[in-house]
Amino acid sequence: MNTTDTTGKLFVISAPSGTGKSTIINELMKCDDLQLEFSISATTRKPREGEKDGVNYYFLSLDDFRQRIEQGEFAEFEEVYAGRYYGTLKSEIERITSMGKNVIMDVDVKGGLSVKGLYGDKALSIFIVPPSIDCLRERLLSRATDNIEEINKRVDKAAYELTFVDKFDCCVVNDVLETAVEEVKAIITDFIAE
Repeated sequence: MNTTDTTGKLFVISAPSGTGKSTIINELMKCDDLQLEFSISATTRKPREGEKDGVNYYFLSLDDFRQRIEQGEFAEFEEVYAGRYYGTLKSEIERITSMGKNVIMDVDVKGGLSVKGLYGDKALSIFIVPPSIDCLRERLLSRATDNIEEINKRVDKAAYELTFVDKFDCCVVNDVLETAVEEVKAIITDFIAE
């Protein structure tokens, strides 16, 4: 069986940090009519207190993760820090789509492009962007979770990631959250109907 043969569809949501991607996904998950199931990522990091394997993440050893990379088992993966990997297993996508559900994925820009390249017309890539880089900086400052040096790194990374926006199927500006959620929902609804 070809690993890219699926019954459900894939929705890849990517965005720079601080753009509201997770909030939008959480709102979409409440829409039963979309038949969405969130894709559980695999990681080499250790579980945090209360996290469960197969619920929060698939927790893999470094050797196991690397072996699965060599065997082509990932739809996308990234070594975020030395020895710290995150990725989406093709088997996770197959698990969800074989139930006739649609997969929604929260992945970085490079991961989103990898999934789209692998699954083609079965996947829709949606890029969430801030109204402006200045607006993004203000949002990150108002969170008060990072120091200014970390915020500057995130803003610089966001500026780089925004150069990939034209490689995505759709772009939604998150200026007003409710409006952005409705736009993404409409895009997903249309794609499911195709």
